[in-house]
Amino acid sequence: MVMENIEHVENVTEITEEMKGWIDKAFHKAQNAYDNGEVPVGCLMVYDKQIVGQGRNEVNETKNATRHAEMVAIDQVEEWCQKNGKESSKVFEDTILYVTVEPCIMCAGALRLLNIPLVVYGCKNERFGGCGSVLNIAGDDIPNYGSPFKCLAGYQAENAVEMLKTFYKQENPNAPRSKVRGHESSPCEING
Repeated sequence: MVMENIEHVENVTEITEEMKGWIDKAFHKAQNAYDNGEVPVGCLMVYDKQIVGQGRNEVNETKNATRHAEMVAIDQVEEWCQKNGKESSKVFEDTILYVTVEPCIMCAGALRLLNIPLVVYGCKNERFGGCGSVLNIAGDDIPNYGSPFKCLAGYQAENAVEMLKTFYKQENPNAPRSKVRGHESSPCEING
């Protein structure tokens, strides 16, 4: 793997054809998430030009809010390392994450602690983004909190946004009921 060249990747126009191929595969995982009633986010973790972990959101089906695509993929990398006699900390240091949407704050924190060097993502996550949209877990100076990682954003961003819009137009039966006043009927209105 050519990690020394990663420092020079600064914008979407510098994404290589190989990188495009990986992120395109991440979109297949996102489609699988959508087809299974999940927020359409998919990712791949690539080490030494091979997929060692892949994931899609599994929050609704597992009823576990931490089962984001990145966390699922991290678990798979751990399993791959055990099966292949590799030290996971060394593997993560040379692994690139390809994900359809900017990692949330939780996932960005995990990626930083694992010392992932590069994250390539499609669209920004304006509500929960941990790579600069809300907080910059990826690049901020945070003492004793892993290594900052580089991000390369924007390839297939429109596709990622369209997938999210399509998902959020439909009813999500697993979404929590609204806590905003006025959105739920009071007992008096129901009985009265």
